[in-house]
Amino acid sequence: EVQLVESGGGLVQAGGSLRLSCAASGFTFDDYAIGWFRQAPGKERSGISCISSSDGSTYYADSVKGRFTISSDDAKNTVYLQMNNLKPEDTAVYYCAVSPSFSSRIRVAGALLRALYDFWGQGTQVTVSS
Repeated sequence: EVQLVESGGGLVQAGGSLRLSCAASGFTFDDYAIGWFRQAPGKERSGISCISSSDGSTYYADSVKGRFTISSDDAKNTVYLQMNNLKPEDTAVYYCAVSPSFSSRIRVAGALLRALYDFWGQGTQVTVSS
């Protein structure tokens, strides 16, 4: 069974930093991506970043480019999201997710579309105070 466990997050002042972790287990896909999504109260869940297993390519939503960095540690089966210069509008529940057959699927769809991701973690709260 695919399992994704997020950790990190919490309360931080605007301008501060947090690092989220996503520990993945229970799958042996040859081609996949792990993405980060977020959902603020009353708003839709949207993709913010992902990393591909095939070539290590990374993707970022415009709202976080230059501030967030996604990385992976294959030995630990863990993906990280380093979040710097946090803003109040970054406040949301953050989820990690797995997209099987990612490299082929994104040829006809955007890398951060929710429909590409089949397995989801439980989410972790990030709150940025002004």
